[in-house]
Amino acid sequence: MRTFRYIGLVGQIVLTGFMACAAEDTTWRVGTAQAKITPKELLWMGGFAARTKPAEGKLDDLWAKVLVIEAPDGSVAVLLTADLVGIPKWLYENLCRELRSRHGLTRSQLRFAASHTHSGPVLKEALQDIYPLDEQQRKLIAEYSAWIEPVLLDAVTRAFTNRTPATLWAGEGRVTFALNRRTNDESKLSELQRRGESPKGPSDFAVPVLAVRSPDGQLRTVVFGYAAHTSALTQNYRWSADYCGVTMQAVEAKHPGASAMFFQGCGSDQSAAPRGTVELCRQRGEDLAVAVQAVLEKPMRSLPPRFRAAFEFVSLDFGEQPTAAELEKTGQGTDYRARWARRLSSELAAGKTFAKGYPEYPVQVWKLGSDQLWIALGGEVCVDYALRFKKEYGSGVWVNGYANDVMAYIPSRRLWEEGGYQAGAFDVYGLPANRWSADIEERITGTVARLVDKVR
Repeated sequence: MRTFRYIGLVGQIVLTGFMACAAEDTTWRVGTAQAKITPKELLWMGGFAARTKPAEGKLDDLWAKVLVIEAPDGSVAVLLTADLVGIPKWLYENLCRELRSRHGLTRSQLRFAASHTHSGPVLKEALQDIYPLDEQQRKLIAEYSAWIEPVLLDAVTRAFTNRTPATLWAGEGRVTFALNRRTNDESKLSELQRRGESPKGPSDFAVPVLAVRSPDGQLRTVVFGYAAHTSALTQNYRWSADYCGVTMQAVEAKHPGASAMFFQGCGSDQSAAPRGTVELCRQRGEDLAVAVQAVLEKPMRSLPPRFRAAFEFVSLDFGEQPTAAELEKTGQGTDYRARWARRLSSELAAGKTFAKGYPEYPVQVWKLGSDQLWIALGGEVCVDYALRFKKEYGSGVWVNGYANDVMAYIPSRRLWEEGGYQAGAFDVYGLPANRWSADIEERITGTVARLVDKVR
């Protein structure tokens, strides 16, 4: 049975001290802030189940960055990007609750976009079974998780305090290093290229770019996205934002005083290839920086200062769940699947009943200016969603995966039928399921359609 809970359209917000005059009604008011979130302790790193030890140092710093944009009617959007593998449910809820209290913001106005770097820290209650954590590591993870929440909240508040007039501009570039990792052997990519053959399977090569400029044209902030796993550093044990960190550094070096922010697209089934070494990671980041810079150097579309937002939670059902016998058998092993099975078996033995689905999957749509749609979906979303939305709503639509709450892989109907890792990976994320319900794509895309209608 489907259940939907609508959170609502963003309404007008009266901000203390905001005095708009006629001249200002042609511009946005924009504020920015950032915070270094590199762990001081050597925590376990998130993203690769094959790791055997915690972090050993730092390759580059991790950052959380905030962009607050306000239209003349008082409507506000807050984008927070963070070099984390994902935003877990507890952190999403805490941030939403506190920012509603501090600034009167609703979920529709708030977007928390994880870069999905695989060289960032583990957070509590996230991917809990895939790492062989001892008590000391659990303590460090809990302490870091408690520390980062107020840091993120403070960054949002600081961005609110420094809003000044600005203009917004939209454009789109292209770079082709995203490789469908379900349909290609990465080790044979060079051979494939030598033969002049194209990789198989769908990918999304678009590079959406949002530029924030001061009224005199000075570049202040660049927000860009790409749909490819930030896992180019495959054997890494040092903190790093991965290839997108290289891109942000390159953009900021090219434009002193400007801040660069990255959002992950629908890249659950996409690799940044070739990858594996620090040098290959740097090359991918520089490739993306070239694409971003090319957009900035061309005429971009002006986004008039109008903002609309809509949000819904949609319930996603599990189509198949593990039995007690299956869990007992799987639990005999020694890998992360065994840890998952043993934990779930213990919960059953304690009388707990498994949830039948994920009741609050976040779906969000923003409209900037007259026509720029920016869709955001929770979880590790496959590329089929972005390609479908581009067909349905126009090729210029931006699609943000890994947004607000990252709870599992989110397959399309095609991936659901094919099966395999990106169809769910519930044992990685710790959920009591083997498979989503067959109508997962229908539920998500139907919700997006309703929200698009609302903002338009």
